[in-house]
Amino acid sequence: MSELMEASAFDRTRARSAGPAPVPTKLVGGPLAVRPVHSPTPGWATRYRWEAAAGDIAAVLVAMAIAILIRFRDGMPDLQVLWAMPVLPVMWVLTLSLAGAYSPRFIGLGSDEFVRVGRAAASMFAVISAVAFVLNYEISRVFVLVALPLSLLGSLVFRRLLRGRLARARVAGRSLQPAIVVGHGQQATHLVRDLGGAPADTGFSVVGVCGSGLPAAVETERGQVPVLGAASDVVRLVRSTGAEVVVVCSDADLAGHALRRLSWALAKEGAELFIAPGIADVAAPRVAVRPLGSFSLLHVERPIVGGAKLVMSRAMDLLLGGMITFAALPILATVAMLVKLEDGGPIFFRQKRVGVDGHEFEMLKFRSMVVDAEARLKELESTQSNVVLFKHKQDPRITRIGRFTRRYSLDELPQLFNVLRGEMSLVGPRPPLPREVDQYEPDAIERMRVRPGMTGLWQVSGRSDLTWEESLRLDLWYVDNWSPMLDIQILARTFSAVVAGRGAY
Repeated sequence: MSELMEASAFDRTRARSAGPAPVPTKLVGGPLAVRPVHSPTPGWATRYRWEAAAGDIAAVLVAMAIAILIRFRDGMPDLQVLWAMPVLPVMWVLTLSLAGAYSPRFIGLGSDEFVRVGRAAASMFAVISAVAFVLNYEISRVFVLVALPLSLLGSLVFRRLLRGRLARARVAGRSLQPAIVVGHGQQATHLVRDLGGAPADTGFSVVGVCGSGLPAAVETERGQVPVLGAASDVVRLVRSTGAEVVVVCSDADLAGHALRRLSWALAKEGAELFIAPGIADVAAPRVAVRPLGSFSLLHVERPIVGGAKLVMSRAMDLLLGGMITFAALPILATVAMLVKLEDGGPIFFRQKRVGVDGHEFEMLKFRSMVVDAEARLKELESTQSNVVLFKHKQDPRITRIGRFTRRYSLDELPQLFNVLRGEMSLVGPRPPLPREVDQYEPDAIERMRVRPGMTGLWQVSGRSDLTWEESLRLDLWYVDNWSPMLDIQILARTFSAVVAGRGAY
């Protein structure tokens, strides 16, 4: 595939430098109005959409070919199947388009794109089933149970590959939307650093900041961002810099009617407006806009960790945990034998951990340290600054086989039995030691509202390389924003993190 996203704002900058070109329209009984200039889709986004559509069509064709091989392995397919070959890819792309899977607003950001692909698959299944029922048309179960799931899987895999390429392009400084941040003091400064420090996640390249109470420039991980003027200069700055996005955080000069007028002005310039509400670590599904008179309120749903969610989480643990345990039995037996043969000590390491609501349980691991490891802990803690979350990169207590099992997290496989017993979950916060809980601040107690997990955001985001504060922030985010899809995403990312051995020691 061609290199994705060679994004450049040159043409937009040149056009905007010359000023907007509004088209006056005569209104009946009123003054001249200005027709808004709609923002064109960036070139890299258009290419992404076409490539995603091509991948979706290819996914359907491959899925149908596999279904035909399974269904008609002893002969030729009939005409009913042959006419479906050109129809189903068109239906799939159309359904994806109606579900918003090609919308530029979801490209490369969060999980919305993947969720909409899943919704499209469910909608297509419902439509095909309804049409078949109404028309009394017999559809092969192989097509329903093979072609549709494989089409969904193929589209998700292809889009994941596109996402990876897009992320690499953004880290390299391409495929980004030039953005201006508007705000006051530290709030604007923090927002600039957050947006500028994670281009692969935000898709923005901050070209300037304007507002009040700001320094001459804002330092970010990717260099300095200049302060270009006051909040009242933002429209002029959009023209001069070619910015495609304006992000507004709390600013007394931009609220109410002033913010509304700014949205009109930016629409005429073809730029998008984003509002930073000032809330952090809240997932998109928990946020909704609620109209109240002439105002729009941002409603943040309560984090819910009980009821149906708890039942669903436990069902996933039993189903997936049982399947993984059965598949891992040969590995469990092999590691157990190697641990025993190395020094003749116990196979398992049993340790008290604190679970949901503060209840203690005995966590199982394959022993990866010498037998007297606990007795030698004190002398090592004196060399570690983070005594809440103690980890030592060159821990001399680790055995030879233990260093291997730790690197690839094989020592944690016995925790599957903790999962099946209901003491742990497949995904959740890291299970803490009682002495760690004794040092918790009030915020950290919130992470114990759910079962601890074998893996979690801490596992796929750096593992032992994370500081205590980073681990706590990730755990709290997970507790507040849990969903089945989030668990599935974390499990998928865990595999690559374990294979690469990142942050494990």
